[in-house]
Amino acid sequence: MMKIGYDAKRAFTNTSGLGNYSRFVISGMMTHFPQEEYALFTPRRNDLFKNFYPPVAKTQVVQPNGMGKRFSSFWRTFGLRAALPKHGVQVYHGLSNELPYGIDRTRTKLVVTIHDLIFLRFPELYPAIDRYIYRKKFKDACDMAHQIVAISEQTAQDLEEFFGVAREKVQVVYQDCDPVFQLIPEKEPLNAVRVKYNLPAEFILCVGTLERRKNQLHLLQGWLAAGAPVPLVFIGKKTDYYKEMEAFIQKNALQDKVLFLPYIPFQELPLIYQLASLFVYPSVFEGFGIPIVEALNSGVPVITSTGSCFSEAGGPATRYVSPTDPEALAHHIQEILGNSDLQKQMVKAGLEHAQTFRPEVTIPQLHRVYEQVLAR
Repeated sequence: MMKIGYDAKRAFTNTSGLGNYSRFVISGMMTHFPQEEYALFTPRRNDLFKNFYPPVAKTQVVQPNGMGKRFSSFWRTFGLRAALPKHGVQVYHGLSNELPYGIDRTRTKLVVTIHDLIFLRFPELYPAIDRYIYRKKFKDACDMAHQIVAISEQTAQDLEEFFGVAREKVQVVYQDCDPVFQLIPEKEPLNAVRVKYNLPAEFILCVGTLERRKNQLHLLQGWLAAGAPVPLVFIGKKTDYYKEMEAFIQKNALQDKVLFLPYIPFQELPLIYQLASLFVYPSVFEGFGIPIVEALNSGVPVITSTGSCFSEAGGPATRYVSPTDPEALAHHIQEILGNSDLQKQMVKAGLEHAQTFRPEVTIPQLHRVYEQVLAR
């Protein structure tokens, strides 16, 4: 039996990628290894995520008291020096690119997950101060860790390229999307969501923040080159980049065929995926690309970009197009939408590939990482 500690701040408070990953690891580990003991370290809790982990394992939630409450980020970074040995933590896993400082590495083994180094690959997308802070935190965590977990081969390569991390110090362990994407929907909720958001009978879906790196303008160009065969639905927070998309839509009089949806409650998102005819993810670079996995689980054919980690997430069932070639994108859009047999084939192979990310595959890999660092 071992006692595993987690940086659980984002698991309790964050609704996006790092929160989903943290909840996936913690709940998966407790489900598959209930014999271990767990300590979740978080400065605060959020009612939205109070029951994300199963009550099967021996678990304690550790929060700061006194001054630690007032200076919660200080507590997460420096206050765990005393808290980890006090609670008998043998392995501590920083789930979001960072580790606390001052830990006695002989008493507590340290594991950190690095999601991506996009701030180094695309520095122009980040303010200088953010880049400085991220670089210091990420690099320090890699130096302190006994073992690094990367969420893709792409991130493992980036760790070697930017930080000089030896490949044997890095273990690639994939993540899965939220289990809600794996549920078979009923007709009524599907129809209710279609009516609520006024969704067309057929549409192409694109999910992700509307920003330059996500490259949605490229999708608009490829879709127009394909003759805008069915409407296009975007789900994602708008940034300044949205203005360029808007200008393109106005210039080509496409307002009636493009829909920008507001924030979608998480439970409704899988239903919108399942209603889509095709999912296109035109991003230039990601650490992993979880929306691709969400689409495969939802039984939707996928087109995404060549390069980066996309082939890891998409597997052999997905179509890959250069993120700078709208004509090639147009060709794939026309071919897939015009061939129902091809769609069925892509969906079937996509669901098969999605099995490689299931917790029953990945969580034992992570557990082995803990066992290995403890044995050193």
